[in-house]
Amino acid sequence: MTTTTIPRKSAAPGGRYRAALLSARGLTGLALVGVVALAGLLAPLLTGTDPNAQSALALAGPSAEHPFGTDDLGRDLYSRVLHGIGTDLALIVTAVPIGALLGCSAALLAASSRWADLAVQRAFDLLLAFPGLILALAVTAVLGPGRWPVVIVIALAEIPGFGRQLRAGILVQREREYALAARVGGASRARVLLRHVLPNAVDPLIVQTAVALSLGVFIEGAMSFLGLGVRPPEPTLGSILSQSVAYLATDPAFAAVPLAATTALVLGFTLIAEALNRGIRR
Repeated sequence: MTTTTIPRKSAAPGGRYRAALLSARGLTGLALVGVVALAGLLAPLLTGTDPNAQSALALAGPSAEHPFGTDDLGRDLYSRVLHGIGTDLALIVTAVPIGALLGCSAALLAASSRWADLAVQRAFDLLLAFPGLILALAVTAVLGPGRWPVVIVIALAEIPGFGRQLRAGILVQREREYALAARVGGASRARVLLRHVLPNAVDPLIVQTAVALSLGVFIEGAMSFLGLGVRPPEPTLGSILSQSVAYLATDPAFAAVPLAATTALVLGFTLIAEALNRGIRR
């Protein structure tokens, strides 16, 4: 009598993720995100200045009192940029898990039956049919500008990415020998999915999370840039960039600092995603 064994991956997921993050790409991405995120989280301690306090020093250059200069209303750019980073990160780390949860739940529902799969796929197509700007305009038209509309738009934009990644992983893994062996052994469909298939289908979701965080930075920045995001005078990187457009010719430094912070976040998350993607494919 022969027995069928369920194969296990040769390396623990944690080890592969750790090795990927310790690569050159991973460390560079972690350094970029870590420095910017730490500056945003510690903004009240690092600045000690009210980011909304106005003064007569409009568009002043860098000085000991204002390391990055001031904006068109005399507000300290150093304080506004650091607080803006904190606001952006708070919105993104709230919205991305919501989008991931909804997308993964939809993918699990799609795995339950052929008709559910068809309905979920059409729902994903519907969300993807709306460009991000149109989606932002629609949500803002109903709810008005603010924090929660930004969270909702980012979450809705992330649902298809997480859902399709998990659905693809489930379709591949449930045809593998270990899943077939579990079904032959009498395991229910739900047990095969949750106990055997799902743990082996999550690797792409780790990469998708880093991609989603990068996309979240773009969406928040675009909404704030267009006046659809967080209400002023609360600072965000996008709103500071929007204010600086009128002064690009006379004061390019006004835009340089928020642009550098946004670029560092996007590049950092992208490098982390690339490193993780290479790591899980080895």
